[in-house]
Amino acid sequence: MNRFQHASLQSFPPFRARDDVVAPDAALAVTARDLIDMAASAGALQPLQSLTARARRAGGHLSRTRGRGMDYAESRAYQSGDDIRVMDWRVTARAVEPHIKLFREERERPVVAAIDLNPGMFFASRGALKAVQAARAAALFGWAAVTQGDRIGALLFDHDHHEVPPRSGRSGILSVIRELVTHTDARSALQLAPDPEGFNRALLRLRRLVRPGSLVILISDFYGLDELSMPHLLYLRRHSEVIALRVLDALELHAPPSGRYGVTDGRARHDIETVTPRDRARYQEALAAHHAAVQQRLQRCGIALLQLTTEDTVGQAITSQLNTAPGQYRRAV
Repeated sequence: MNRFQHASLQSFPPFRARDDVVAPDAALAVTARDLIDMAASAGALQPLQSLTARARRAGGHLSRTRGRGMDYAESRAYQSGDDIRVMDWRVTARAVEPHIKLFREERERPVVAAIDLNPGMFFASRGALKAVQAARAAALFGWAAVTQGDRIGALLFDHDHHEVPPRSGRSGILSVIRELVTHTDARSALQLAPDPEGFNRALLRLRRLVRPGSLVILISDFYGLDELSMPHLLYLRRHSEVIALRVLDALELHAPPSGRYGVTDGRARHDIETVTPRDRARYQEALAAHHAAVQQRLQRCGIALLQLTTEDTVGQAITSQLNTAPGQYRRAV
């Protein structure tokens, strides 16, 4: 399967290119206009406060809800019955008298979209590249945050990471859109070698970036998710709300029929003959095992898992999963 992950596939029947689904330029890259237009679909995701409850319902997971982050306001002298967990030790030392910290609830909830742009995300056998779909999904959640007065930020990661601190208003989402357009260029991404540690490095960075009470939207194909990811995800889940959105291609869901397929990375083209029915069965078993491992790890962390394919209409696909009644959401893998 790895040999498919770092190229764009243009195949012979039955996987013929589908120009009626998406225009070639829109399939391979995002534009600022494309992501700005996602605002039209954002209203269906309102309000964001209820997203995690709906996502857990869709994904079949239950976990405690975290409140918004709290900003430090001032310190005052300790009184009987105060919570010693909020002691202000610096003021206590200076005043030689116990003091506690007082907090006020944040008015604007930080929403952080973490977008995985590893080379494997620049792949599709049909529809749009996974990276293009990921960018559209990030913009969708970003516009939803802005519409209800929350702050939107982002962490884009591959071999490096690119941060957009959470900001409110139109300037916040436009900053995210600029980064998405800049860093979803397939020509640059396909020159990079896979980085097995990139996903976990990004999670570590996310821990430092995300404030308690935030909403984190983790968008990836999750091939980098492993047991070393678990402490980072558990930490994030303890302090924030987290939704995982997995972006996949048809070839990552089902083995292709026997046949001859052309694969290109935009520079060179190669033909691949698919293997015997027995090998196809093993391929399908490997896919199922991987998907089960992803679901189990996220479930252990209490993180809901949504799914988006390269052929989906982004707003429709995400909204329909979040609005599905309990027990009805069953996406085949």
